[in-house]
Amino acid sequence: QVQLVESGGGLVQAGGSLRLSCAASGSIFSINALGWYRQAPGKQPELVATIISSGSTNYADSVKGRFNISRDNAKNTVYLQMKSLKPEDTGVYYCNGDLTGYSDSLMYIELWGQGTLVTVSP
Repeated sequence: QVQLVESGGGLVQAGGSLRLSCAASGSIFSINALGWYRQAPGKQPELVATIISSGSTNYADSVKGRFNISRDNAKNTVYLQMKSLKPEDTGVYYCNGDLTGYSDSLMYIELWGQGTLVTVSP
């Protein structure tokens, strides 16, 4: 019922830009925190960027100054704007959300999206 869906991945040349979206749907009261992770083939996932309910953000050193995480609360969507992309940015990008959902009562939910592939060519 409650899910996160990523979109916006694709193939881009080094130096280019992409905008990823992570949309939450279902009985969502709020997105408390959301992180973007990425995983290159054969490697461990790494945390790229986070945003919390206050709007405070954090970034991995490798993407600082190039990536920007933001949210649209009305749309229950979090974005990752990526610029000056490098080949080492290649990987599957996943969003992970800590949300408050509701049914009979409010509840905390952690969800992963299905991932979207970003490929940066030299």
